[in-house]
Amino acid sequence: MAVRACGLIIYRKLQPAPSSKVTDSIEYLLLQTSYGTHHWTPPKGHVDPGEDDLQTAFRETQEEAGLQASQLTLIEGYKKELHYPVRGKPKTVVYWLAEMKDCNTEIKLSDEHQAFQWLKLEDACKLAEYEDMQATLKEVHQFLCSRE
Repeated sequence: MAVRACGLIIYRKLQPAPSSKVTDSIEYLLLQTSYGTHHWTPPKGHVDPGEDDLQTAFRETQEEAGLQASQLTLIEGYKKELHYPVRGKPKTVVYWLAEMKDCNTEIKLSDEHQAFQWLKLEDACKLAEYEDMQATLKEVHQFLCSRE
């Protein structure tokens, strides 16, 4: 059976400079794992028995980044499923999009991660090594830009 994980792509909007576009003030949260290749990823994790996917995404975000659901606004109309093999087994990861209500809220990492960064799209794509995650971040950015 495929492994299933769920998470949130979290962004914040900084106060844009008067001359800049709103989209230039968007930053994405990536966490660096403290295991394996120390890759960078949005908060995500495996679905527990009895949980639905969205509950998993919020629970994992709380566990991994210390963010409560009440500190985030779930953005309607965006949901992405990624499929890739991990150690020879199929894996499905479902992401939703969420905005920080207060862009100064503190991130509190669990021991699963050793660092976090808020990054503009280009830098987030550089750190997210996997092509499907880079494509997802670009897609999210387009989605957000089209809503402005």
